[in-house]
Amino acid sequence: MPTLLLRNADLLVTMNNDRRRIPDGGLFVRDNFIEQVGPTAELLRAHPEHAEADCVIDGRGMIILPGLVNTHHHLYQTLTRAVPAAQDATLFNWLKTLYPIWAGMTPEAVCTSALVGLAELMLSGCTTASDHLYIYPPKSGYRIDDEIRAAQELGVRFQPGRGAMSLGESDGGLPPDSVVEDEDFILKDTQRAIETYHDPESGSMLRIVVAPCSPFSVTPDLMREAAALARSYGVQLHTHLAETLDEERFCLEKFGHRPVSYAEELGWLGDDVWHAHCVHLNEQEIALFAQTGTGVCHCPSSNMRLGSGIAPVRAYLDAGVRVGLGVDGSASNDSSHLLAEARQALLLQRVSGNPAGLSAAEALWIATRGGAQVLGRDDIGQLVAGKAADFIGLRLNRLDYAGALHDPLAATVFCHPQRVDLSVINGRVVVEDGQLLTVDLGPVIERHNRIARELIA
Repeated sequence: MPTLLLRNADLLVTMNNDRRRIPDGGLFVRDNFIEQVGPTAELLRAHPEHAEADCVIDGRGMIILPGLVNTHHHLYQTLTRAVPAAQDATLFNWLKTLYPIWAGMTPEAVCTSALVGLAELMLSGCTTASDHLYIYPPKSGYRIDDEIRAAQELGVRFQPGRGAMSLGESDGGLPPDSVVEDEDFILKDTQRAIETYHDPESGSMLRIVVAPCSPFSVTPDLMREAAALARSYGVQLHTHLAETLDEERFCLEKFGHRPVSYAEELGWLGDDVWHAHCVHLNEQEIALFAQTGTGVCHCPSSNMRLGSGIAPVRAYLDAGVRVGLGVDGSASNDSSHLLAEARQALLLQRVSGNPAGLSAAEALWIATRGGAQVLGRDDIGQLVAGKAADFIGLRLNRLDYAGALHDPLAATVFCHPQRVDLSVINGRVVVEDGQLLTVDLGPVIERHNRIARELIA
């Protein structure tokens, strides 16, 4: 069984239930799981043989954190960053501008965009990513398999959602009819993806999520049947909810419910469900989320970019709602930098006047333990014995942290967001000295830019 020793980290942040921080910290990994965590001297005094591990990493000068967890993304949107016609649009107009462009995607486009987005996430500290691929034009030829292939090549822990749109413009939905699918096929292909790929075991590198897109792009029947399918297989459910006031008006006019009430009627609340955004919830709806165990993915940069509003994250946390972090689509954030998203979450909860609205420790908790809880996982998000060996390291002697080492943990959030120097996923070093080891990015970026140009043309 392969072994790994991390030793002499300036500070190791466990994110365990006691939120323990260990100066001169270390950890020992056997067969992809953490076996011991503690001060380096104690680890080696008790087990001097650990010094001869298959892989020994010197963490001197670094802060070590659990790998960050991204709970909402649209990787294909890396192909349409900063499209001029969509730069200053609200969500519905932004979508209607981009739907026809996305309709031209191919299997190569989906795989390449996933390579780019996931690589950017990994270099910013993400070790587990959930993606929401929801647009499958019937003649496109691609499937969820194409982005799964990219994740496996990179070596990232992946939890993709088989998304769907079935409510086209002619039936009162938002997307054009050319990009919606037949509902029977959606359910059959979702079942195929679960049976082909889903691994429920502890330490799993791949789990499938059932993820119809949104109330304005699928029918109530599909939402109900998708929930029943997910629960028959014991997999998680995910969708967009309460992102904008336009969505709220749509739900009231078409279904006679506010978004949360509509989700409740369809069976889309519970501890196996998490919703992206949830910007516009009232006190009663927040209490309902807490009562039912329903999770929330907070996407601060995207909500700011599209003018959607500020999600009440402080109220969620105070009520006991499970909250994770997401970069959201790379065409509504234009970045896939998860550590930057943690910083943005902190700032956005303070901008309305409360300088203690969210602390640095809370922002990182949301980005690690919170994300793990939202994805229904108890095997990631913390550095303790028995958990999967996913951790990241940032060097503290860089210019950006100068003068901030009174509190290294806070420095990673308050100071300018950095790329990681080290990333270990499932006990395997995937980033070393700030360089991705698993994929040569040069040809990928060149191919990605060619595909993006062709799509826009």
